[in-house]
Amino acid sequence: MLQLAKTQLGCLRIIGFAEGVSFLFLLGIAMPLKYLMGMPETVRVTGMVHGLLFVLYVLLVIGVKFGRDWSFGKMLLALLASLVPFGTFWADVKLFRE
Repeated sequence: MLQLAKTQLGCLRIIGFAEGVSFLFLLGIAMPLKYLMGMPETVRVTGMVHGLLFVLYVLLVIGVKFGRDWSFGKMLLALLASLVPFGTFWADVKLFRE
């Protein structure tokens, strides 16, 4: 894992995984807790963490686009993947591996 964090693409893969997990946690656990159990603080905390990871993911995708000379289409696919549940996991397999 530490070896992966030494490159820009490796950092993107790590943040992409964390962003994907936080998105699934927000949708699958925090939202039901808010609406079924009356626990809105779970969405507040999870949403803040997910938002931070989302911003980092977007910045890293843009950085990798220019650092590795990605096409606009590949960058757009990577950005769109973050909007779909399990999308960042797909992007890791299809876009981020060399």
